[in-house]
Amino acid sequence: MANLFIVTDHTDDWHQYFPSDQVISVQNYLNADWKPTHKSIQVVNLCRSYDYMSSGYYCSLMAEARGHRVIPRVMAINDIHQPFLHSSNLLKLNKLYPSEHELACKIYFGRTPQKGLEKLARHLFEQFMIPVIHLELSRHNQQWHIKSIQPFPFQDLTDPEQDFFIESLEKFSQKVWKNPKQNKASRYDLAMLVDPDEKMPPSDKAALKRFQKAAQRLGMNLETITAEHLSRLGEFDGLFIRATTNISNETYRFAKTAEKMGLVVMDDSESIMKCTNKVFLTELLKRNHIPAPKSVIVQSFDPDWQEKLLSELSFPMVLKIPDGAFSRGVIKVTDIDSLNQEAALLFEKSALILAQAFMPTDFDWRIGILNRQAIFSCKYMMSRGHWQIYHHHNNGRTTSGSFETLDLKQVPKNVIDTALKAANLIGNGLYGVDLKEVDGQVYVIEVNDNPSIDHHVEDAFLGDLLYDRIMTEFLRRIQMRGF
Repeated sequence: MANLFIVTDHTDDWHQYFPSDQVISVQNYLNADWKPTHKSIQVVNLCRSYDYMSSGYYCSLMAEARGHRVIPRVMAINDIHQPFLHSSNLLKLNKLYPSEHELACKIYFGRTPQKGLEKLARHLFEQFMIPVIHLELSRHNQQWHIKSIQPFPFQDLTDPEQDFFIESLEKFSQKVWKNPKQNKASRYDLAMLVDPDEKMPPSDKAALKRFQKAAQRLGMNLETITAEHLSRLGEFDGLFIRATTNISNETYRFAKTAEKMGLVVMDDSESIMKCTNKVFLTELLKRNHIPAPKSVIVQSFDPDWQEKLLSELSFPMVLKIPDGAFSRGVIKVTDIDSLNQEAALLFEKSALILAQAFMPTDFDWRIGILNRQAIFSCKYMMSRGHWQIYHHHNNGRTTSGSFETLDLKQVPKNVIDTALKAANLIGNGLYGVDLKEVDGQVYVIEVNDNPSIDHHVEDAFLGDLLYDRIMTEFLRRIQMRGF
């Protein structure tokens, strides 16, 4: 049986339960030097909050990066707050509660003491895998509906609830964890999600038109949709996201909805989750021995974070907000004063931030990867007089450096090999891997799940063939779904 660890904010949270060396604090879990051989570890994350970028969120995020089996998964944490996932055909309760209009109960690892809700409790746990759920139901027009599903902190359970909770935990620890079932769809129409108001979209209008023409050449229809068209996803067979992805915006919501409907999706929701958080990527690269700039994960709740950081890195160094894009939220600090000032601002947004060694180069490599194969390569030069590709000026203006698009045969083999190793840790989707080359050594900066593909830039060498390859992969995946 796998080793089971219960992670809480503080081990004192567990004082009313049986003593156990399996209970550890979230800080100890995050700081522990887990070896790659520790793959049979199960983690029950019982932190009080799973809010985005909280310590509880990072507990699940880091567990997945380490190859530990964890509940709740980060995908579930994000999903449970999405109201479109809350519908259920299991709410036939009129005979059990003929005079009630509101019901509330708690679900403990798929079990509930509430009569008549046992099947629903199991169903919701299989979907979300949240240890303790507070469920509220309401009845309108003789039909029961899910009003609210929220994680509930075990720290706030009453004495009778604690008994049922610990009994449920014991039963759960001896069961096989299940994944939600996926539905299937069956049509050859694609939706391409864009944000018309986005200032720095991943593809310009000329590139979007070329994607549409490539789809037409393959006998598919590629229709542009926006955030207002979530309800139309059922019309399509695939979803191609060409808006900047983030857990907190509509791109993730569209990806999850499309996946539940059985659509082929790029970028898939798991790739969005993994790639948009630099803390996750840092841990993932480290655990798999892929070279990257020396990095330190800094914890806002650690009173000694400055001392620990400065024992690992020297000035200048770079601070990064975990989910920044296009060089936003990336700040160079040169002394202790700027470190404290900038870190304080970033800690307002995230419990963990990333500090990295400053590694100046004239350009970054970008290797485009699709289905575990390299498909394009670019050199992105630094913005004139600046240390980044994108320079966001105080007046709101953004400038960028020049570029050079190359035949993959012109790219050093170790650059492509390293890019493939990094992208393959994420999945088999469409990725752009950014790398730096210093004295012949290659370092991965990040893996982008939503790489820029602009006309006359990334397509400058392949031309229309680049768009054909991406659309052909969509067609292949659509045709393979039934096998």
